[in-house]
Amino acid sequence: MKQYLELIQTVIDQGSWQDNRTGIRTLSMPGAMMRFDLKEGFPAVTTKKLAFKSVVGELCAFMRASRSAADFRALGCKVWDQNANENQQWLNNPYRTGLDDLGPVYGVQWRQWPGYKLLDADQGAQIADALRNGFRQVAPLEEDGIKKVLMYKAIDQLRECLDTIVNNPSSRRILFHGWNPAVLDQVALPACHLLYQFIPNPGTKEISLCLYVRSNDLGLGTPFNLAEGAALLALVGRLTGYTPRWFSYFIGDAHIYENHMEMVQEQLKREPFPAPRLLISERVPDFAKTGKYEPEWLEKVEPSDFSLEGYEHHAPITAPMAV
Repeated sequence: MKQYLELIQTVIDQGSWQDNRTGIRTLSMPGAMMRFDLKEGFPAVTTKKLAFKSVVGELCAFMRASRSAADFRALGCKVWDQNANENQQWLNNPYRTGLDDLGPVYGVQWRQWPGYKLLDADQGAQIADALRNGFRQVAPLEEDGIKKVLMYKAIDQLRECLDTIVNNPSSRRILFHGWNPAVLDQVALPACHLLYQFIPNPGTKEISLCLYVRSNDLGLGTPFNLAEGAALLALVGRLTGYTPRWFSYFIGDAHIYENHMEMVQEQLKREPFPAPRLLISERVPDFAKTGKYEPEWLEKVEPSDFSLEGYEHHAPITAPMAV
């Protein structure tokens, strides 16, 4: 995790102070990247304790398309409580349905992206093709005097990625999005880690992941997102028969909150420990061993199915999350 500490130092040296929606200034820098060889270990921060149970709890909630902070809490992740119930802007939002509601956040877009087609009513071949691909007719409409048909399908982007890895691993289109412009006004927090691209290598049977994060809080968010992305890659590899290899992490706005400076500066004084190893429970099927494709395990996996072996870390450091 020396790359993580080097990035913190770079932002301290080269960043500029900026205001933002939270009211807490950030020292910010545009454009950053880290690249991890997962053969060398799991990218868990060691200069403080990683909240690993919370990380995998959030991941499981995302894979179940959860939109309630109560679901996240039940899986061991409390980081969504403030966004759900203490963000005044969200509390005033007419789309919020009540206590713990988050709106269609990350996992809903991952697993149930709302897909629509507006087709001319006389285009029978197009309508038939959409029906074959799982769309259903929602309502007849008329636009500029032309009769239309509105069609809808909840798109499971993550499942489609796994299907493509298994059936067409040479594709360069194996990706999913969390940024849906149509629902940005309906969520407690628009997606920060928003674009995931899987890159399988059929020759070596290794799989890599590129993750783009539009805005990243280096003190709290980066360690969390790194661990979560690497855990997701490991699970996808397990279910498709590939070994995780390269994890490339791109940041648009890399920043440190003013009230996190003491925390990150303390980490810079600490020498990192060797990277731990991620273990996935034997009960989760290994496609490479069984030859049986079981993608339904995306929503069946539990936080307890993930563990870290050989995880050494320095003392925990706490800091408030900016909401």
